[in-house]
Amino acid sequence: MTKYISTTILIFCGFLPLCQVADAIEPAVPQPFQRFDNTSKYTIDYDDLTALLRTVVVDVGRSNRQISQPVQDITGTRMKTKVKKFTANEGNRFHYEAFNDNEAGKQYLRNIQNSLEHLPAEAPLEKFSRDEQLAYWLNLYNVTVLNEIIAVYPKRTLEGLSLGKNSIFSTKLLTVAGVSLSLNDIQFIILEENYDNNPLIMYGLYQGIVGGPNIRTSAYTGDDVYRALEENADEFINSNRGTFSKGRGDGVFQVSSLYGRNLGHFPEFDADLSQHLLQYLEGDERDALQAASTLKPDIDDWTVTDLGGTRHQVGRSLAHNNAALLDSYKSNRRNIDGSIRAASLKVKREKKAPREDDEVSIESLEDFPVVGASVEKIAIEEMEPTE
Repeated sequence: MTKYISTTILIFCGFLPLCQVADAIEPAVPQPFQRFDNTSKYTIDYDDLTALLRTVVVDVGRSNRQISQPVQDITGTRMKTKVKKFTANEGNRFHYEAFNDNEAGKQYLRNIQNSLEHLPAEAPLEKFSRDEQLAYWLNLYNVTVLNEIIAVYPKRTLEGLSLGKNSIFSTKLLTVAGVSLSLNDIQFIILEENYDNNPLIMYGLYQGIVGGPNIRTSAYTGDDVYRALEENADEFINSNRGTFSKGRGDGVFQVSSLYGRNLGHFPEFDADLSQHLLQYLEGDERDALQAASTLKPDIDDWTVTDLGGTRHQVGRSLAHNNAALLDSYKSNRRNIDGSIRAASLKVKREKKAPREDDEVSIESLEDFPVVGASVEKIAIEEMEPTE
């Protein structure tokens, strides 16, 4: 019997005083995304996304910079490719194989993306703090990347999907608060401008490839978004995917091509990037970087971060057990009209009533627009005021 999945996005509301890439078209942050309220008690709960990530992401741990040794192909795999020995053992893996012929699993992720995409139409982002908005954009970006890769999987190499004017990053895939957005718009306009061109943020933007920053085993949240970004930066920079110095004596220090695609963070490339890397870099590579005269962004690995197809040795049992992975998050609940239940919106507010112009209208929430599905329930609870 086919099972279906429901997703949940929870919004907790408290008392709210009002308060570079060439193909990025808009010169400034669109109006709906320009403002913050750092006194806000609005939060977004990503339990549904975290539940999925904990099920299908394999955390391989920090790199030990060992070179991969040849291994036999996994029996029955249709996906054989040349493995980059310097990076093959690195980076967290997403179990894309679990979504093959799994429409319920695909619908689960699409529902999460749809719910996030439409959330600002009902709870304007200007009512959220800067950190809460940052977590929102990172999660929306990463879920969208996952959905785009799942749509073409088992495509093995993602360079063609990732680069150029028709890439998944350049195409207008999203409509948020009435604004058409590409993933590059989110990164190079909204996040770059709203967060002071902070290079730390690029480590939270999953690219779907071994040569990019890690996908995490839980969603980003406003409470710990910067701690999570620091962890991702530290892991990436101290891996062969991020930096490499062995075997060179010519004053050149190799770094990831990710930095070459993010030149806006490093106007004086060698000096600015060196300063950034030295905040995290450890061991022999730190000494090598300080002795180098040139940084060369030529490390890349466009291999998809799946399990079996990469011949990765971590999580092989998962690669042969697609059915079990999503089982605990599937549901056979459907709406009367046959559509999948997509979202449950729950609002909390303090017993002390907010000013009238600060309220979130429960009537408007009843029309929460989730494409292809309907809202499962709407509830309101009162809680004691916080100090």
